[in-house]
Amino acid sequence: MDRRELERYILETYPAQADRPWLEYPGHQVFRHSANRKWFALAMTLSRDKLGLPGEGTVEAVNLKADPRLIDAMVREPGFFPAYHMNKAHWITAALDGSADDEKLKFLLEMSYQLTRERKKAPKEG
Repeated sequence: MDRRELERYILETYPAQADRPWLEYPGHQVFRHSANRKWFALAMTLSRDKLGLPGEGTVEAVNLKADPRLIDAMVREPGFFPAYHMNKAHWITAALDGSADDEKLKFLLEMSYQLTRERKKAPKEG
C-alpha cells in the first residue's frame, strides 16, 4: 500500500478527518477521529535513515497505535519498525513502499482507530 492508497482507504473506511498541523513539515499528515479529534494515524515523509533503511532519499511511512503485546512481533515483519518519534511501547511505524503486508497494515489501522476512539464513561457508583 502506498500513501495515496492509505489516505483513500482511511477516508472511505473511517469517520475521520485529515489535516497537516505543522507548516514546517508539509509531508506529515494526521488522521483524526471526527468525534474526539485524537490521532489514530500519522503519515510522514521520512529520510530512509530514520527507519534504519539503507540508501539515500525518503520513504513514506505511517505511525499507528498498537497493543504493546503485538509490537515486538510486528517489528520483526518486513516493512514494520519501532515507532519513529513516538512512544515505542504503544506505537509502530509501517513503511508505505509495498514492503509491509497490506492486510497487516489494515489490521493495525483498525487497532489504532479502536485504541484511540472515544470511550463511554462508566457510571459512578454512589
